[in-house]
Amino acid sequence: MQTVHSSDGTAIAFQSVGSGTPVVLVGGAFNDRNSTAGLGALLAEAGLTAVSYDRRGRGGSGDTEPYAVDREIEDLAAVLTAVGSTAVYGMSSGGILAMLAAHHGLPITQAAVYEPPFNDDPSEAFAEAQASRAASGRRGEAVEAFLTTTGMPPQMIDSMRQGPAWPYLVGLAHTLSYDARIVARGSIQALAELPTPTLVVHGDASPPFLRDAAASLAATLPNPTSVSLPDQTHNVDITVLAPELAKFFG
Repeated sequence: MQTVHSSDGTAIAFQSVGSGTPVVLVGGAFNDRNSTAGLGALLAEAGLTAVSYDRRGRGGSGDTEPYAVDREIEDLAAVLTAVGSTAVYGMSSGGILAMLAAHHGLPITQAAVYEPPFNDDPSEAFAEAQASRAASGRRGEAVEAFLTTTGMPPQMIDSMRQGPAWPYLVGLAHTLSYDARIVARGSIQALAELPTPTLVVHGDASPPFLRDAAASLAATLPNPTSVSLPDQTHNVDITVLAPELAKFFG
């Protein structure tokens, strides 16, 4: 693990694998650098250098208050500079963060995203509610609220509460408001003149709102490549996704 300091002094932890062109992997909700490590290993096998990092508030990274989406863009900028990368892949809300960073002017020459949940709703009411839940110790409630927004039925959430992954999810509950603020900040129409070549990937078995967002993004960007992965959902099989990313970034 290596560390770089963001503009506000926050330590951001990252790790690299491979020896080719560096690609920074940006995780989504409940993701830390370990969440993208498996995909990174496959990209390294394909001849790239994959860089997984802990977004602020996660894993080995710090978390300086107050939170702001712009600080996360600065974090990504710091990692890109540290590894000499101009290529970014973002998963889910991490995909929106990647697009925001490119729109903000970071030196990103290639971007790829998997099902960024754009909804063009600028309200941060859900983010505020999530921050309140986490701050008052209702971390499990924050996790439940997030899972509910994904369409997960109550009985499945109850089952997850009894599973081994629940403590990990609760441990990252304070970052759910961060992802919600990123989603609220995201606007497809704001990207209409973004020249960055962008690979937009979705699974054809994912919920309609995610497929629709991907289609709308690809239709709006000036320089898109759109790929639909058969039989894939938001929980994408990395062995199916990795070849598409390797072809795009290779």
